[in-house]
Amino acid sequence: MIRSFLLASGLLVSGALMPFAAYAEQPANVGDAILAASAYHDSGDYQRDFDAVVAQARQWIAQVAPKTRRPAIVLDIDETTLSNWDEIRADDFGYIPAGPCDALPKGPCGAVAWEKSGRAPAFASMRSLIEDAQARHVAVFFVTGRHEDERSATEQNLHLAGISHWDGLYLRPMTSHGYAALYKTPTRERIERKGYTIIASLGDQPSDLAGGHAKKGFLLPNPFYRVP
Repeated sequence: MIRSFLLASGLLVSGALMPFAAYAEQPANVGDAILAASAYHDSGDYQRDFDAVVAQARQWIAQVAPKTRRPAIVLDIDETTLSNWDEIRADDFGYIPAGPCDALPKGPCGAVAWEKSGRAPAFASMRSLIEDAQARHVAVFFVTGRHEDERSATEQNLHLAGISHWDGLYLRPMTSHGYAALYKTPTRERIERKGYTIIASLGDQPSDLAGGHAKKGFLLPNPFYRVP
C-alpha cells in the first residue's frame, strides 16, 4: 500500500525515493546567502546601487525643494547615513546586541557597543546629499531605531563622520519596542505638525518608509539584515 501511494504521488521513481529537495520547497540556504551578500558588497555592486538611489533622491530634492514651503527630508541612520559594515562582517551577518566590540576586524562585536563607540563612517554620497539639501535650505531630520540612551554617542558619531549639523534627531524612547514603523511613522507626522513638508524620506528598510507622511520615499539596498 505504501509503495502504491509513493508511485501514485510521484515520490518513487524507478524503485528509488526522490531526493527531498525535489518535492519540498526549502528556504534559501543561509550559508549561501551570506556568501552572496558578501560578494555583493565586496564587488562594489552594493555601493553602486546605493549611490544610484541617492542620486535619484538628490535630483528629486533639487526639483521639489524650490516649490515647497518649509521643505524637509527624513533620513534613517544605520545603513542609510552611517555604515555598520565592520560590525556586520565581524558578526558574520548575525545580530549580537550585547557584549564588547574590542577585537575588530575579528568578532564577536556587540552591536550596542559598536554603536556607542561612534566609529561608523558615513556614506560619502549621503553626506553629499545632506550638504546639498542644506544648501537649498532644506531641513534635515534623522529618525532612527536606536534608543534614546544612544543619543550622545550617535551625535558624536555623526560629527566625527563629517555631518556637522541637522534640524532634529529622533531616537526611539526606551519604552518603545516592536515594529519600527509604529515609531517612525508617527514621528514623521510630528515633524509635519511643526509646519514642515517632508519632500523625501530615505531608509534601507521598508519599515523606514511605511505609513507615508512624505512626498516620496527612497529605499536603499540592504540585503544584510531586516528590521520589521
